[in-house]
Amino acid sequence: MAALRFVRSVLRSFQAESGLEPRLFGENIRVTAAEPGRVEFELDVRKEHTNRLNIMHGGTIASMVDLGGSLAVASRGLYATGVSTDLNVTYLNSGGQVGDVLKAVVKCDKFGKTLAYTSIEFKNSKGEIAARGSHTKYVALAWKHPENIVEELSPRKAPRSEKP
Repeated sequence: MAALRFVRSVLRSFQAESGLEPRLFGENIRVTAAEPGRVEFELDVRKEHTNRLNIMHGGTIASMVDLGGSLAVASRGLYATGVSTDLNVTYLNSGGQVGDVLKAVVKCDKFGKTLAYTSIEFKNSKGEIAARGSHTKYVALAWKHPENIVEELSPRKAPRSEKP
């Protein structure tokens, strides 16, 4: 529950402080589940998310890969989620059209002191995989943010005791 509450607070911060997310996604995006290292979110597809063929625009999905990577990092307890170093998207099927819901599951595959690696999968309203993506984030400076809750969501493993 702590991860879900924290990730939602980070999404609210993006919506309040960013130039892109409130304009592109508005109130149409929501986090539906979160645990350390894994986040589920979804977007209600609106006209502003589509291309001239009236299907989901690839740029909208790419922006969701970016935001999703940040939310996955937040699920590990970093409030300041770092900056992008690499982003990749592979489109497999249509993401949908106006009125559909695009669902995403994003994972933080590796979480280090300097870099975080995330992967994401999108499913359209037909249940087909619409796209896959990956996002690498430079997080070294994000560790200093006062609103981090890393120890609560990502406790360090205790050292193994030596066998006699």
